Amino acid sequence: MTDPKIPAPAGFATFGLSPASLKGVAAAGFVEPSPIQAQAIPLIMAGKDLVALAQTGTGKTAAFGLPAMSRLNPKDHSVGILVITPTRELCAQVSDELARLGQAAGIRSVPVYGGQSSWR
Repeated sequence: MTDPKIPAPAGFATFGLSPASLKGVAAAGFVEPSPIQAQAIPLIMAGKDLVALAQTGTGKTAAFGLPAMSRLNPKDHSVGILVITPTRELCAQVSDELARLGQAAGIRSVPVYGGQSSWR
């Protein structure tokens, strides 16, 4: 669980993310948004569609995950976000990162791929 006394990094606070998403940012230890995050988050928060490319490890999952999670209704317990990935490994990686970022908001993430049960 995140410490509510830990403030979100200033760069992320300007994006209009939900308070729970900002707690996820702080818990993840992000200091400043990466270039992909700084460019993508405001567009996604504004409801724009986006196709973006960036190298591995630059924060792409947070770039789309944080604004998507910020837009979820915490009282709606149905599927809120569907992320499609090309491989099982990437599916697991994205699911783990979204679960970590969404923990403060009570958001759960379940990877679903062929050959495995989708229930946890």
